[in-house]
Amino acid sequence: MAKGEKMERKWLAHYIDSNFGSSTENYIRLGQDLEEYNIEMNPDSDTKKNILGENSTIVKGYDPSGTVDTYYAYEDDPLFEHLAEIINTRATGGSLKTTVVDVLVDGSGTVVWAYKEDAIIIPQSMGGDTGGVQIPFEVHYNGNRTKGTWAIATNKFTPSED
Repeated sequence: MAKGEKMERKWLAHYIDSNFGSSTENYIRLGQDLEEYNIEMNPDSDTKKNILGENSTIVKGYDPSGTVDTYYAYEDDPLFEHLAEIINTRATGGSLKTTVVDVLVDGSGTVVWAYKEDAIIIPQSMGGDTGGVQIPFEVHYNGNRTKGTWAIATNKFTPSED
């Protein structure tokens, strides 16, 4: 990638483990039918003005989350099957826990960075219009963020050793 070249959105990939905590991870890439996905950082910050008239801002932390507003059901899609199970059984607690991986690749397809993090997936509804069955959901990032490498061919994350 040439310096200053605009990065294409498709180079930033987001994966969710559709097995929700089982011993074998099965990462599904978000994006099909999804026109936009943002990780909102939701910073917890405090800004004060001192007696000199200067602003001082302290960032206490972040509460990152994202919304998958269009998620169509496809037959034999393991992520849809788990989301439907959550809705049908009104599951809570540990049944909502999984991991996510965010990966950035460059224009040549080389992984620039990859981070894995614990997450809670909360379905918002099930239904939709005539376009198909939809289950929009929220992703709440819950820490344990780990840097590593990502194997594009196998959708496998390996933590860094440093």
